[in-house]
Amino acid sequence: MRIKTTVNNKVYEREVEPRLQLADLLRHDLGLTGTHVGCEHGVCGACTVLFDGLPVRSCLMLAVQAGGHEIHTVESLAAAPDKLHPLQEAFRASHALQCGFCTPGILMTMKAFLEENPAPTEEEVREALSGNLCRCTGYQNIVDAVMLASKK
Repeated sequence: MRIKTTVNNKVYEREVEPRLQLADLLRHDLGLTGTHVGCEHGVCGACTVLFDGLPVRSCLMLAVQAGGHEIHTVESLAAAPDKLHPLQEAFRASHALQCGFCTPGILMTMKAFLEENPAPTEEEVREALSGNLCRCTGYQNIVDAVMLASKK
Protein backbone atom coordinates (compact mmCIF):
# COMPACT_ATOMS: atom_id res chain seq x y z
CA MET A 1 0.00 0.00 0.00
CA ARG A 2 1.18 3.53 -0.72
CA ILE A 3 1.15 6.00 2.16
CA LYS A 4 2.07 9.63 2.56
CA THR A 5 2.85 10.78 6.08
CA THR A 6 4.66 13.61 7.81
CA VAL A 7 7.39 12.57 10.23
CA ASN A 8 9.27 15.22 12.16
CA ASN A 9 7.94 17.90 9.78
CA LYS A 10 9.18 16.08 6.68
CA VAL A 11 6.78 14.47 4.21
CA TYR A 12 7.46 10.87 3.22
CA GLU A 13 5.79 8.73 0.58
CA ARG A 14 6.40 5.02 0.83
CA GLU A 15 5.13 1.72 -0.45
CA VAL A 16 4.57 -0.42 2.65
CA GLU A 17 3.35 -3.90 3.43
CA PRO A 18 -0.10 -3.79 5.11
CA ARG A 19 1.29 -5.62 8.17
CA LEU A 20 4.35 -3.35 8.70
CA GLN A 21 4.39 -1.82 12.17
CA LEU A 22 4.79 1.93 12.47
CA ALA A 23 7.86 1.36 14.68
CA ASP A 24 9.50 -0.63 11.89
CA LEU A 25 8.72 2.05 9.30
CA LEU A 26 10.32 4.67 11.55
CA ARG A 27 13.39 2.63 12.49
CA HIS A 28 14.15 0.60 9.38
CA ASP A 29 12.70 2.54 6.46
CA LEU A 30 13.25 6.11 7.70
CA GLY A 31 16.36 5.48 9.83
CA LEU A 32 14.88 7.11 12.95
CA THR A 33 16.36 4.69 15.45
CA GLY A 34 15.52 6.77 18.52
CA THR A 35 12.19 4.97 18.67
CA HIS A 36 12.98 1.80 20.60
CA VAL A 37 11.04 -1.44 20.48
CA GLY A 38 10.97 -3.22 23.81
CA CYS A 39 8.10 -5.55 24.51
CA GLU A 40 6.23 -5.38 21.15
CA HIS A 41 2.97 -5.63 23.12
CA GLY A 42 2.42 -1.95 23.97
CA VAL A 43 3.24 -2.46 27.64
CA CYS A 44 6.66 -0.87 28.12
CA GLY A 45 6.22 2.48 26.34
CA ALA A 46 9.72 2.49 24.78
CA CYS A 47 8.24 2.93 21.29
CA THR A 48 6.05 5.92 22.17
CA VAL A 49 5.81 8.60 19.49
CA LEU A 50 3.44 11.52 19.04
CA PHE A 51 0.69 10.82 16.51
CA ASP A 52 -1.13 14.05 15.67
CA GLY A 53 0.19 15.33 18.99
CA LEU A 54 -0.95 12.40 21.11
CA PRO A 55 1.36 9.74 22.55
CA VAL A 56 0.85 6.32 20.96
CA ARG A 57 2.69 3.01 20.99
CA SER A 58 4.23 2.68 17.55
CA CYS A 59 4.61 -1.10 17.99
CA LEU A 60 0.82 -1.40 18.13
CA MET A 61 0.11 0.71 15.05
CA LEU A 62 0.46 -0.26 11.46
CA ALA A 63 2.39 2.00 9.12
CA VAL A 64 -0.66 2.27 6.85
CA GLN A 65 -2.51 3.95 9.73
CA ALA A 66 0.01 6.79 9.58
CA GLY A 67 -1.12 7.83 6.11
CA GLY A 68 -2.27 11.44 6.20
CA HIS A 69 -1.12 11.96 9.79
CA GLU A 70 1.71 13.78 11.52
CA ILE A 71 4.21 11.87 13.62
CA HIS A 72 6.96 13.17 15.87
CA THR A 73 9.75 11.00 17.20
CA VAL A 74 12.40 11.76 19.81
CA GLU A 75 14.63 13.02 16.99
CA SER A 76 12.29 16.00 16.63
CA LEU A 77 12.80 17.29 20.18
CA ALA A 78 16.16 19.05 19.89
CA ALA A 79 16.11 22.19 17.77
CA ALA A 80 19.73 21.50 16.77
CA PRO A 81 22.50 19.09 17.86
CA ASP A 82 23.74 21.71 20.34
CA LYS A 83 20.26 22.96 21.39
CA LEU A 84 18.41 20.39 23.46
CA HIS A 85 14.70 20.53 24.26
CA PRO A 86 14.00 21.67 27.85
CA LEU A 87 12.95 18.11 28.74
CA GLN A 88 16.25 16.73 27.44
CA GLU A 89 18.17 19.41 29.35
CA ALA A 90 16.26 18.57 32.53
CA PHE A 91 16.92 14.83 32.09
CA ARG A 92 20.63 15.54 31.74
CA ALA A 93 20.71 17.93 34.70
CA SER A 94 18.74 15.53 36.93
CA HIS A 95 20.63 12.37 35.94
CA ALA A 96 17.28 10.92 34.84
CA LEU A 97 18.63 8.13 32.69
CA GLN A 98 20.96 5.25 32.97
CA CYS A 99 20.93 2.81 30.06
CA GLY A 100 18.68 5.19 28.09
CA PHE A 101 16.59 2.51 26.38
CA CYS A 102 13.29 3.77 27.82
CA THR A 103 14.22 7.45 27.61
CA PRO A 104 12.88 8.28 24.11
CA GLY A 105 9.44 6.91 24.94
CA ILE A 106 9.39 8.70 28.28
CA LEU A 107 10.47 11.98 26.68
CA MET A 108 7.70 11.80 24.08
CA THR A 109 5.10 10.87 26.69
CA MET A 110 6.19 13.71 28.96
CA LYS A 111 6.29 16.22 26.10
CA ALA A 112 2.61 15.61 25.40
CA PHE A 113 1.83 15.53 29.12
CA LEU A 114 3.51 18.89 29.81
CA GLU A 115 1.78 20.49 26.85
CA GLU A 116 -1.54 19.45 28.40
CA ASN A 117 -0.50 20.11 32.01
CA PRO A 118 2.36 22.65 32.16
CA ALA A 119 2.40 22.91 35.97
CA PRO A 120 1.89 19.36 37.25
CA THR A 121 2.21 18.05 40.76
CA GLU A 122 4.67 15.25 41.48
CA GLU A 123 1.73 12.87 41.83
CA GLU A 124 0.42 13.85 38.37
CA VAL A 125 3.86 13.26 36.86
CA ARG A 126 4.03 9.81 38.46
CA GLU A 127 0.57 8.97 37.09
CA ALA A 128 1.55 10.16 33.61
CA LEU A 129 4.73 8.05 33.78
CA SER A 130 2.85 4.92 34.82
CA GLY A 131 2.67 3.64 31.24
CA ASN A 132 6.44 3.77 30.73
CA LEU A 133 8.64 1.10 32.22
CA CYS A 134 12.22 1.76 33.31
CA ARG A 135 14.34 -1.01 34.80
CA CYS A 136 17.31 1.14 35.79
CA THR A 137 16.41 4.40 37.51
CA GLY A 138 13.74 3.86 40.12
CA TYR A 139 11.89 6.84 38.57
CA GLN A 140 12.74 9.49 41.19
CA ASN A 141 15.24 11.30 38.97
CA ILE A 142 12.82 11.06 36.04
CA VAL A 143 10.09 12.68 38.15
CA ASP A 144 12.58 15.34 39.27
CA ALA A 145 13.52 16.02 35.64
CA VAL A 146 9.92 16.42 34.54
CA MET A 147 9.23 18.77 37.44
CA LEU A 148 12.35 20.77 36.49
CA ALA A 149 11.29 20.92 32.84
CA SER A 150 7.82 22.12 33.82
CA LYS A 151 9.43 25.18 35.40
CA LYS A 152 11.21 26.06 32.13
